[in-house]
Amino acid sequence: MSFVHLAFSSDRRPVSSLAAGARGIVVEVRAHDAGRADRLLALGVTPGASVTVLQTFPGIVMLCDQTELAVERQVADAILVRPQESRS
Repeated sequence: MSFVHLAFSSDRRPVSSLAAGARGIVVEVRAHDAGRADRLLALGVTPGASVTVLQTFPGIVMLCDQTELAVERQVADAILVRPQESRS
């Protein structure tokens, strides 16, 4: 199993548990397949990256820094974030 994480992070949740419009900071990328973790890291899904969920069905669509990604729910389960307060 491969994973990368940001130290000193609390309240971690998978991206798949966030509602559309929710924001978070990536704290860990877990994947049972090392190749999947490497692909996510190459796409910019790294600890410290900002994530905004754009859509939750049928797949998860998120904006990770400046990159829009569409991933399966299982992949979104492997991306743990620290939820952020919404800016009004």
